[in-house]
Amino acid sequence: MSSKTIPYEKIKSDLLADPETKQHYDAFEPAYQIARMRIERGLTQAQLAALVGTKQPSIARLESGESEPSLSFLRKVATALGARVEVVIVAENQPG
Repeated sequence: MSSKTIPYEKIKSDLLADPETKQHYDAFEPAYQIARMRIERGLTQAQLAALVGTKQPSIARLESGESEPSLSFLRKVATALGARVEVVIVAENQPG
């Protein structure tokens, strides 16, 4: 039996075609974005934690999506990464 390799991007696009799966994926994007920025800047979780004034497990929970961080904590993390936080509120279903 031969096996065929399926590219990651193909699997990802197929999965994200489902609206419910995409909604769950999008919910984790901010956590993934923080992890990507940290890695791009060559920082470990412990180093970022020191810059923020917290401990490494707090950064790990943030990056894994296990926590509901406060806006002030997100601002501290963003500042340490040389970024800023933007909050956008969008109406999903407007009447009429």
